[in-house]
Amino acid sequence: MKLYELKAIAKRLGEFSFISRARRVEDNTVEIVFDKQHSYFFNMTRGHSVVYKAPSQRPLQGYNAPFDTLLHSLLSAGRLLEVAVWGNDRILRFKVAPKSAYKNQIIYLQLEFTGKNTNAILIDENEVIIEALRHIDAESSFRIIRPGVELLPVPARETTASMLSIQRSALSSDIDTLLEKKYRQIQQQRLKEMKKQKLSSTEKKIRKLRNELSKLPDQAQLEAEAQTWQNYGNLILANLYQIKPYDTKLKTYDFEGSEITIKLPKHIKVNRMSDYFFNLSKRAKNKAKNIHIEKENLESKKTFYENIYYAIEQAKEPYELELLVPKRGKSQRKKEKVKEGELFWIDDYKVMVGRNSTENQKLLSQAKSNDIWMHTRDIPGSHVIIRTDKQNLPDSVIEAAAKLCVDFSVKSPGDYLVDYTKRKFVKIQEGSHVEYNKYQTLSITKEGVEIRI
Repeated sequence: MKLYELKAIAKRLGEFSFISRARRVEDNTVEIVFDKQHSYFFNMTRGHSVVYKAPSQRPLQGYNAPFDTLLHSLLSAGRLLEVAVWGNDRILRFKVAPKSAYKNQIIYLQLEFTGKNTNAILIDENEVIIEALRHIDAESSFRIIRPGVELLPVPARETTASMLSIQRSALSSDIDTLLEKKYRQIQQQRLKEMKKQKLSSTEKKIRKLRNELSKLPDQAQLEAEAQTWQNYGNLILANLYQIKPYDTKLKTYDFEGSEITIKLPKHIKVNRMSDYFFNLSKRAKNKAKNIHIEKENLESKKTFYENIYYAIEQAKEPYELELLVPKRGKSQRKKEKVKEGELFWIDDYKVMVGRNSTENQKLLSQAKSNDIWMHTRDIPGSHVIIRTDKQNLPDSVIEAAAKLCVDFSVKSPGDYLVDYTKRKFVKIQEGSHVEYNKYQTLSITKEGVEIRI
């Protein structure tokens, strides 16, 4: 951040009278809403700090650290007394009278855009630290940033006459327009980087499934193997008297009179060798019988990830990408995995998506009666289960889950209907085929984009 930009921002924010809400929406980004309708975001990433203006957004996850609790309780609904650039440096300081303050308490939020020491710090009237986004000890800096410690000033920076002229000219600009433009630039760059990374990881999964499919033996090949092992077992039974315990192969004639050599298994007793080949034959027969099921499962999983790839391509906001390919959560709960299906988190609600018919059946059998089930109407595809824990779901969660349901069920763009109801109103007919009642319906639009894999 430039000093002249911060001065223009301070002047603009000083026009507001109170702070409606203050919260962290990403790991290093604080959102402050002024006068109920103006949202400004302060990205406090070291070396890449920035301020931008944008519509209010939902946090990607819940933040409950002491800093977050105090930020909300001390600043939200507080009266804004002053916004200033502190010490003629890249430090933005908010002077706030908390709503629930005892007597005439004053709180400061100090946002330091100072390179590697970038930080957000809550301070009391005596310059004592209440809490901070980042704690810093004596080994890392001359300024200790910890609760209960007096906040030392940042060393003064030199400001040249040319810099001052730039600063004065910049103050006349429409700072809101500049901050909104900066937001659009940040979003586009972030979207581009996220898409590249998430498309790459999804493509790896698709390639892996293609490779597994290519290695699957066909049914005729397995049936021929089963017949070969069966013949070997019968020939060994017929020639058991010729085999010595130390023999490694058997030379004999098959049932058509042709000479044949059978390699004998090691560490198996002679009287058990025929069983060994009969077991091989039995396994090959079973695999031949069920190979189409394995192929269908792999094909359906490949289609599932191809649909994710498609949805990533068409995503217009980073938030959409986080839904499709979420980051691994920090808490143990967020690290939870499911054995069947794909697991997503939408505003802390657990959402499970079946990738094939088998997984759809598993999800249906494991869902609780008050969980929400959803499916695209009249179109075969993924079943979606939202774990409710008997809570009422926000509409935003249901809509986001319905979009996942469409994204993972169909490839073609268009308008689709998604039915949803409580699991207790869904009756399993056969396999993953169901009947349901007391349902509601959402219309979801899937946009079309060119896909390259």
